[in-house]
Amino acid sequence: MKKIVAAMMLILGMLHAEEIYATFTVEAKQHADLAFITTGIVSQVNVDIASVVKKGTVLAVLENSDANASLQMAQTALKFAKRDYERQSKVKKLVDEAQFDRYAYKYEHAKAEVVYKKALYEKTLLKAPFDGVIYAKMLEVGDAVSGAMIRTVLKIQSTSERKLVLDIDQKYWKVLKAGLTFRYRVDGDETLHTGTITKVYPYANSDNRKIHAEVEVSGLTPGLFGSGYIVLPEKK
Repeated sequence: MKKIVAAMMLILGMLHAEEIYATFTVEAKQHADLAFITTGIVSQVNVDIASVVKKGTVLAVLENSDANASLQMAQTALKFAKRDYERQSKVKKLVDEAQFDRYAYKYEHAKAEVVYKKALYEKTLLKAPFDGVIYAKMLEVGDAVSGAMIRTVLKIQSTSERKLVLDIDQKYWKVLKAGLTFRYRVDGDETLHTGTITKVYPYANSDNRKIHAEVEVSGLTPGLFGSGYIVLPEKK
């Protein structure tokens, strides 16, 4: 009996609560367009559409034998420069100060050269910026890319984390806030879902007179459309 009364009270509360209609589009919580920022020829592509990857995974590689060789040479030069510097440090009081400074300079220069050569080498590797899934691929082995004309070659999005981006009439701007309940259905599916608004955008779109808000969800396919109602608390 208590359960029936509680259910009736909940239904009555829903009937009396004010609701705001909103449409939404499903988007990935994280997504990025990936591109090489240097010039070269694609020598390796490690992923395809629907590939699930971890942050830092090498997705594609430009031909980089020259960059790798330069890095190896710089690392070898650093090893010998460090050895000379440490040897001179042991007899610092016995050698000319200017001579010691030259060894110190060579050592510091060698360290900087390794950092620089490593940065050049890293530019030939395209890595995943976060855990996710590849949803678009626009490159193949042998393709030429240009650092002067940067173009997207891969697109990545979060694996399952999604967000509903709501479109709400701007006249409700005073009452919209994070924490409000959003009841919604995805177009083509009669299942009623419930979520919570996590973010309200601090501006109204002057083109369509709409305000955006977000609801975090999971599992839905990006690009889906739907609608629902934001439930406002009862006025006391």
